[in-house]
Amino acid sequence: MAGRRGERIVDWADGRVGIHRIAKSTMRKIFPDHWSFMLGEICLYSFVVIILTGVWLTLFFKPSMAEVVYDGSYVPLNGQRVSEAFDSTMHISFEVRGGLLIRQIHHWAALVFIAAMFVHMMRVFFTGAFRKPREINWLFGFGLLFLGMLDGFFGYSLPDDLLSGTGIRFIEGVILAVPVVGTYVQMFLFGGEFPGTDIIPRFYSLHVLLIPGIMLGLLVAHLILVFFHKHTQFAGPGRTERNVVGMPLLPVYLAKAGGFFFLTFGLLAAVAAVASINPIWAFGPYRPDQVSTGAQPDWYMGFAEGLIRVMPGWEITAWGHTLALGVLIPFLLFPTVLGLIAVYPFVEAWITKDRREHHLLDRPRNAPVRTALGAAWISLYLVTLVGGGNDLFATHLHLSLNAMTWSVRIGFFVVPVVVFGITRRCCLGLQRRDRDLVLHGRETGRIMKLPHGAYVEVHEPLPAARLHTLTAHEQPEPLTGGGSLRARLSRAYFGDGGQVRKATPRERETLAAGHGRDDR
Repeated sequence: MAGRRGERIVDWADGRVGIHRIAKSTMRKIFPDHWSFMLGEICLYSFVVIILTGVWLTLFFKPSMAEVVYDGSYVPLNGQRVSEAFDSTMHISFEVRGGLLIRQIHHWAALVFIAAMFVHMMRVFFTGAFRKPREINWLFGFGLLFLGMLDGFFGYSLPDDLLSGTGIRFIEGVILAVPVVGTYVQMFLFGGEFPGTDIIPRFYSLHVLLIPGIMLGLLVAHLILVFFHKHTQFAGPGRTERNVVGMPLLPVYLAKAGGFFFLTFGLLAAVAAVASINPIWAFGPYRPDQVSTGAQPDWYMGFAEGLIRVMPGWEITAWGHTLALGVLIPFLLFPTVLGLIAVYPFVEAWITKDRREHHLLDRPRNAPVRTALGAAWISLYLVTLVGGGNDLFATHLHLSLNAMTWSVRIGFFVVPVVVFGITRRCCLGLQRRDRDLVLHGRETGRIMKLPHGAYVEVHEPLPAARLHTLTAHEQPEPLTGGGSLRARLSRAYFGDGGQVRKATPRERETLAAGHGRDDR
């Protein structure tokens, strides 16, 4: 009887929303089986952990800057005047059962989410998975990364401790450096003179309502487009632009995804249990007349802080107004660099004039210029990250702070160029190695003496699957448009210095027959 009632309910629902048809097509969706695709899953699972732990923390946190006297179980702070935000965070950490663990899981999950987003986008970039029809999905992913960084800063600031308060003071200085409107924005944001009484409640609303809501919408749209466009895959036997080779969503992929979620959750909990993060009791409550020694933001904001720390303190005065270029230029450079990342798929499509759909991924070595650009950007990020911690590097390594600052200034311009050149040459070298493997086969280490007395090493032909992988990539021809910008960029990407001509079937047949030579 119960079974028939269940069938009637399912039939009723299927007749109105088409559950059976949707489930049948969705559950049989094929996903390729490659370890790099798990990076996106780590982003998803850590975001789920952030939401779950964040909802729990909102039950105990008080987003208020009203002053109270701390009388909790952490004796060194007893009797001090603190904000309700700081007091409630201390209460969560020391009085609520499991509160410190949940708080640390939340913080570690936020760091892992941004790190996984960063690595995931790099995987998409280096393999060319952003090409048509996935440019919009690239923008969705970029939006998730940017909003994750912004929301992480807001959440990091909520406890109102001395470390996070120093970060808010840093942001206030950046806002004030904006000409004309900076003062008005600062007054609106802080509700008066710094630090005011409204900044924590406003950050709280942004942190738990507005930004997570936007991120959730972007995440759902991102996943919908992944299903709609089908998953990308690396080239291989039987894999084309029109199919996907892998495992179905149900039951194989769903079971693996479920296990991977609990593995991610378990590792986050284990790290949170043994590695302390943001111990606000060690910093104390925020006071405008104090600055925490060795104050450092979370790693993903080190890029912005490094730019400001190493920028010379230039100022110019015009029409009775002073422009603090030492802050304004880095403030403008940070979103500019991020904006270039966001629009790169459209720039490459413009250079190549490629309007086809791409579902097969590139091996990074087969796109030397793109790979070199990505490596150069990562090196630039690491250089500025060192600049963001120049004081710690100077004190721990017993170096001059001035020497550290000048090293980062020089490295900002030199290191990306050097990394670009080295990466590009490595990619071209790997392409030449692949060409040799295709033409001559694998070295066996066996030496054979020929009838006329010469010695040669015996080469073994590559398996068909390996041969297909090494020769499946396309090699676009550079545009021939004279001296236009697009033509020059096209030649830089795909000209003689941008790729190594892959071996053709005719060349392989000629060498196999013992005629001719490898004309490289």
